Amino acid sequence: MERTTCCVVGGGPAGMVLGLLLARAGVEVTVLEKHGDFLRDFRGDTVHPSTLALLEDLGLAEKFAALPQRRVTTVQLPLGPDRSLVTVGDIGALRGKYNYIAMVPQWDLLDLLVDEARREPSFSVRMSTAATSFLMERGRVAGVRYRTSDGRTGELRATLTVACDGRGSLARSLPELGLRSFACPMDAWWFRLPRRASDPHGLVGGVGDRFFTALIDRGDYWQCAALIPKGTDASRRAAGLERFMAEFTEAAPWLADRVHALRSWDEVKLLDVRLDRLRRWYRPGLLCIGDAAHAMSPVFGIGINLAVEDAVAAARHLVGPLRAGSVGPRDVRAVQRRRRPTTAGTQALQRVAHRQVIEPLLSGRPAFGDPRRAKRMTELITTSRWLNRVPAYFLAYGALRERPPAASVR
Repeated sequence: MERTTCCVVGGGPAGMVLGLLLARAGVEVTVLEKHGDFLRDFRGDTVHPSTLALLEDLGLAEKFAALPQRRVTTVQLPLGPDRSLVTVGDIGALRGKYNYIAMVPQWDLLDLLVDEARREPSFSVRMSTAATSFLMERGRVAGVRYRTSDGRTGELRATLTVACDGRGSLARSLPELGLRSFACPMDAWWFRLPRRASDPHGLVGGVGDRFFTALIDRGDYWQCAALIPKGTDASRRAAGLERFMAEFTEAAPWLADRVHALRSWDEVKLLDVRLDRLRRWYRPGLLCIGDAAHAMSPVFGIGINLAVEDAVAAARHLVGPLRAGSVGPRDVRAVQRRRRPTTAGTQALQRVAHRQVIEPLLSGRPAFGDPRRAKRMTELITTSRWLNRVPAYFLAYGALRERPPAASVR
C-alpha cells in the first residue's frame, strides 16, 4: 500500500509551488502529473511581480533571472478615437524591485520549481501518472487511484489530497462541491506571428470585425490571442484563413506584412473560455485550488497569479495540521475563506470587462456603450495618474498578497 502525507493532483504552477513549499517545511508530499513533460505551448507564461517576490523569498530569484525571458512593463489598448494605442497600465511606474511582468515559457518555470523541490527528501513527483478516481473511507477522501501512461494502475493514500488539475479537475465531478458558472461572451484563438524590433512593446490590444486581439511581446515573436464570439469557431474557420488574416490586419495594421506566416488552421489553437467557481472548495480530506476551484477568464491575464497565491495561502494554513498528521474540515475551510473574496472580486471585475468592453466589441458596438463615453474613459485613463496605476497594481499583485510559511523561506 502506497502512502503519502499530501497528494497533489496536477503539476502546474499551483501544484508545483504547493509541493515545494510543503516539502521545504518537512511535509511528505507527492505530486501526480499526467503528462510526461511540461512542454505544452499557449499556456499562461506570465510571471507577475507577486510571484517574482515569492521566488525571491524562496531563494530562487537568481536562478529564475537566468531563464530566457522578456520583461513587459506596459499594457496598451486601442481606445483612441482612431483606435490608436493607449497605455492603460504602466507597471514600470510602480515602486519596488519587481515592476514588470516576466514572460517565461511555463515549462521553464515548472522545471525550475520541480528541480528545487527534488532537493527535499520529503518531495516526490510522478510524471505520466493520472489520477482516475478518489479513494473514499467513511465519507472522507483518503487518496486517489491512478493510472500511468504504460497502463499500470495503483492506489496512493494520503492524509490530504489537493486538486490542482485545472478546470477539468476530477474534483469537479463531486456534486457536493457545487459549480457556479457565469456567461462568457467569447472563446479565444491562440497563434504566433513574427515580431520585429520596430514593433510596439509590452501587452498590446487591437479591435477587428467582431473580435478583439491581445498580443504578448515574446521578444522574437508575438503570442497572439484573438477573442471571437462564443461558439463561432467552426463557422469562422469555414470562412477561410485568408478572411481571418484580412480581419486581423484591420485590427493590427502594423502586422500586415507578416500575417501570411500563419500557414494553416492547424497553427491556430482554440481555448473554450469559461468563468466559474466551486461553491465549496473542500470536503473532508480534499481541497481544491487554482483553476480546479475557479476557472478564470483570460481578461487581465492573472489566472496563474491567482493559482500561485492560492498555493501559498494553502501552504501557510496547512503546514501545521499536515505535520501533526491530522487535517480537519476547519483547516481546509480556512483556505477557501482566505482566498474566496479575492477570487469572487476578480471574477466580478472580469464580468464587468465582459459586459462593458468584450461583448460590445464582439457584437460590432463601441466599448462602454457609446463613442462619447469611450472617449471620456480614455481621457480619464490617460490624464489621471491614479487611474493609470490602479490597473497596473492589480495586474502586478492582484487584490491580496500572500506570504509563504516561514519554514519554507530560504
